[in-house]
Amino acid sequence: MRSYRLRKRILVTGGAGFLGSHLCDRLLEQGHEVLCADNLYTGTKRNVDHLYDHPRFEFIRHDVTFPLHVEVDAIYNLACPASPIHYQHDPVQTTKTSVLGALNMLGLAKRLRVPVLQASTSEVYGDPQIHPQTEDYWGHVNPIGKRSCYDEGKRCAETLFFDYRDQHGLAIKVARIFNTYGPRMHPNDGRVVSNFIVQALKGEPITIYGDGTQTRSFCYVDDLVAALLVLMATPHGFTGPVNLGNPNEFRIVDLAEKIVAMTGSGSPIEFRPLPSDDPVQRQPDITLARQELRWEPVVQLDEGLKHTIAYFDALLSDFAPDNP
Repeated sequence: MRSYRLRKRILVTGGAGFLGSHLCDRLLEQGHEVLCADNLYTGTKRNVDHLYDHPRFEFIRHDVTFPLHVEVDAIYNLACPASPIHYQHDPVQTTKTSVLGALNMLGLAKRLRVPVLQASTSEVYGDPQIHPQTEDYWGHVNPIGKRSCYDEGKRCAETLFFDYRDQHGLAIKVARIFNTYGPRMHPNDGRVVSNFIVQALKGEPITIYGDGTQTRSFCYVDDLVAALLVLMATPHGFTGPVNLGNPNEFRIVDLAEKIVAMTGSGSPIEFRPLPSDDPVQRQPDITLARQELRWEPVVQLDEGLKHTIAYFDALLSDFAPDNP
């Protein structure tokens, strides 16, 4: 077992993804060494390009469905495609990533006797029948639907984490992450914020699935990463699961109109049929996070969207056909 020091060596799986790359940034800012593992299925080296020359950063291309033999002091398991367009592309692999990835990281944590944090999801609640969702709600999930590979994979991963805690005394943390947005989102991930911003910047129609009255809550990435760091630092007895997200609720049509206005776009709004099993409401109850983590989001939607729009504007400019 590596000795615990103020500076730790920390493994972040999915570290080249949207959330993972921001987490790597923050851990390095705190003075830690970071081992970033990613198979680059949805992550991209672009997200961590700025870290390659950092003396305390190391990148390894690795798929968590295979064991990883490294020596670290803590593990953040973020590896898994998180947007429907990506996790439905290869549903069997998505389930394997959630389940085998969890088993491999739990096995590593058990061998090293180090804490491990699981990035779970609000999708474990499915299409919820209570609103807002609390951690003691068991969910309303279709086990054989198009989204099941992700929903049930994450539910199984949570089961494994708690079984390892109970059977092996492993130090675990489980975060149920609600909709998060910000710079470094994949431009083609199909998520509502990135979709709307890219479409608005390109002057394309804004596509809303359903009538737009369905609601979501949007947490800015800096707030979410701060919560993950605080969760990992909580005493051994607090494991979660704990909801992490912004409880402010917005209708999808209102988000679309806001993004059109903020980008100065002339994009029209088009309505299309709602996909199967798409939740009508999604809003976290973060009472537990407020009590145990002393955390709540501070970045308001307008401020977060401003940074996110600027990121996508620069990204699209970089890949414009006439850009040398």
